[in-house]
Amino acid sequence: MEFASYLAGEPWSDHPDCTHPLLAVVAREVNDHISDDARREIAPLATEVIGLNRPDPAIDPLLAREVALAALPIASAERQRVAAVGLFHCEQVLNELEGRPADHVSDRVQSALDGVPDARDWARDFCGAGFGRPKKFSTRSAPNIVHSAVVGIAEAAVRDPDQRLVALLRQSISNCEDWMRRTSTVADEQAPQTRRLASSGNRRGRSRR
Repeated sequence: MEFASYLAGEPWSDHPDCTHPLLAVVAREVNDHISDDARREIAPLATEVIGLNRPDPAIDPLLAREVALAALPIASAERQRVAAVGLFHCEQVLNELEGRPADHVSDRVQSALDGVPDARDWARDFCGAGFGRPKKFSTRSAPNIVHSAVVGIAEAAVRDPDQRLVALLRQSISNCEDWMRRTSTVADEQAPQTRRLASSGNRRGRSRR
């Protein structure tokens, strides 16, 4: 992320404005939990995160959900519980943003949770107490979900944790590109209608005067 800030012409920082804050969290966490050899693989990705920052509130729960899903089947029991709680929380935030019932769980997330029934049931009981203030999700909950998931993958009893984390970062960048492109397309499609409505309102206001 510091290299990205340099390439973007920003002050040297691992929190550059050119990259979505949670994507930057994923990049920092992956960087901190892989070997030096694997770190060489992610260095070229610095150019790909530049400009990936759009103010879409759905990005945080979408990205945190994908990272938690990657960790869920291979992490330790303790980390699985954290990932499961994180998934329920992401679903709740997305439900609120997209107008679904608060307790709705998507088929994909439900299927993943069913693969770890102990973590699923524990998380369901834990989540009965609620999640606190929604405004804290992007600044506190989502980064914590990402951190625990990345640590869970790094410490998992698998042969290739480095490659899994490198792949996770690549996929996170690709996902953000897709989500932000979709947001941009919707905004472009809505812009003419918004301008027409504004113009119509101005004409009506002038006619009344």
